[in-house]
Amino acid sequence: MTRVRFEDLGKEIAKALEGYPDELKRLIEKEAEKVANQSVRELKQTSPKRTGEYAKSWGRVKSKSGMGYIVRARAPHYRLTHLLEKGHANRDGTRTEGIPHIQPVEEKASKEFFERVKRVIR
Repeated sequence: MTRVRFEDLGKEIAKALEGYPDELKRLIEKEAEKVANQSVRELKQTSPKRTGEYAKSWGRVKSKSGMGYIVRARAPHYRLTHLLEKGHANRDGTRTEGIPHIQPVEEKASKEFFERVKRVIR
């Protein structure tokens, strides 16, 4: 253990913590990528499968701000997400019930990410 004068204690603490925020940011980004990939896999499994194209269209992209990931369906299937999740009116006036498949995965991913970030910080 090295000896530090009291006057230099603040400088030494600042020097020790200098790389900590960058390392923490990198670890959190890594956990975000893992949760995003897991969410994509779950959405591919739980999405309605009439032809299978909609379920295959799920993917993830890095956000434009550089922090975090966006899980979305690729074109042209992105237009179906709201209709399948919430339901919609048909041409003959009847209504199609929604198939909730996005919201449960989103809630699970939020909880999972929060738990992973808590583990990284500890």
